[in-house]
Amino acid sequence: MQIFDNIMDTMGDTPLVKLRRLQPDGALVAAKLEFFNPGASVKDRIGPALIDAGEREGRLKPGGWIVEPTSGNTGVGLAMAAALRGYRLVCTAPDKIPTEKIALLEAFGVEVITCPTSVEADDPTSYYKVAERIRDERDAYLPYQYYNQANPQAHYDSTGPEIWRQTEGKITHWVAGIGTGGTISGVARYLKEQNPDVRVVGIDARGSIYEFFREHGHLPPADTIHQYLIDGIGEDFMPETVWWDYIDDVVTIEDKQAYRVTLDLARKEAIFCGSSSGAAAAGAFEVAKDLPDDAIVVTLFPDSGERYLSKLNQNWMSERGLLDSDDS
Repeated sequence: MQIFDNIMDTMGDTPLVKLRRLQPDGALVAAKLEFFNPGASVKDRIGPALIDAGEREGRLKPGGWIVEPTSGNTGVGLAMAAALRGYRLVCTAPDKIPTEKIALLEAFGVEVITCPTSVEADDPTSYYKVAERIRDERDAYLPYQYYNQANPQAHYDSTGPEIWRQTEGKITHWVAGIGTGGTISGVARYLKEQNPDVRVVGIDARGSIYEFFREHGHLPPADTIHQYLIDGIGEDFMPETVWWDYIDDVVTIEDKQAYRVTLDLARKEAIFCGSSSGAAAAGAFEVAKDLPDDAIVVTLFPDSGERYLSKLNQNWMSERGLLDSDDS
């Protein structure tokens, strides 16, 4: 019999799907669909890994508290693993988080505290600093996905080997969004250890820091860092979970381009995903356009568009100038 011990044991082995309706000719672009995970996102992979790290280090006690700053998906991965192990979870989140994600976290029994997005990372009201305050007040374990090396290591251990096996080692380009950096970095390290010629391209959002940092080796001027509408990628500080030694290039995608491709994926490929997936696909298509026909470009779609229905609708996108006149 194949009966899993618990829901998290169903994680991984998510499918790779060709995007031939949007990229009919030339290099093959394929997307790894992470919404097939039990919590419907790529962050399911790091939830147990972050908790494992806390237990190994003796920072988690039975029935204890976990607190994490998150835009939602890591919170769900942690919530599922915490529920199975008897821990309590608090998530601090930026106030731009979709209402669907807040409701989902609360359904898992998570205490959600929203914090202003338009403040510096070191501001005491930022969702990073509020998480640190709760850590101290409740003697909680703060995994901190932006600094915890268990984050990229989880993808080195699982996502990378899956992609290598699914492409029979023929992958030539790995293209993925950079948020905490864990997904792109862990996979990149694994793939480059198998074949150093695999090219790794990160996808960033306009207003974020990553493309500038990759080109110049330092953070961009403060007046060039600003908010953007793509969810889940980009950052205004440098996490320690970006393994730059394995990232060859970074491409910036504009908000409108990301949302345009998000709609195209739903309407032409029947894949409904979030705007970070749209950005990843847009970047993958840009990389693929100059490649030979035998190249294989793999990207990753972190989650489902159902997490963003309050944004992926005509009114919200129209109000923000993300739609063209023929989008309806």
